[in-house]
Amino acid sequence: MQKHTTYTIDEAKARLEHYCAYQERCHKEVHQKLREMRMIPEAIDLIIHHLIQHNYLNETRFAQAFARGKFRTKKWGKIRITRELKMRDISAYNVKIALKEIPESEYLSTFHTLAEKRWNQLKTESNPQKRKKKFVDYLMYRGWES
Repeated sequence: MQKHTTYTIDEAKARLEHYCAYQERCHKEVHQKLREMRMIPEAIDLIIHHLIQHNYLNETRFAQAFARGKFRTKKWGKIRITRELKMRDISAYNVKIALKEIPESEYLSTFHTLAEKRWNQLKTESNPQKRKKKFVDYLMYRGWES
């Protein structure tokens, strides 16, 4: 039999302050974490309000950090970043602000580098149609515009 830990509101606030301070979080992640902690809906609202008020939780800041990070580390394009932010219930306004974090010159440079690298990897593919399809699929999956 598994014993479930219960938390007071103050204990949950402290845990979530640490959770949000460690890494930028979106409201959906925090809400999920509180549900996993078996908090009641009224307590969840109270704690989320506290986190927003004390600047532990900020969706604009999360969206900007997410866009910068996924672009620079995973080489995702704007379409994939937008899709992932929408899956996290980030507003269209914050998505727009987040995409402005990616400099256009760096975006194009990354695209050209990524495309050239992938095209060279596919040199072993003898069928030109298959090669083009694999190339396009690779870039589309990563959210680059066609």
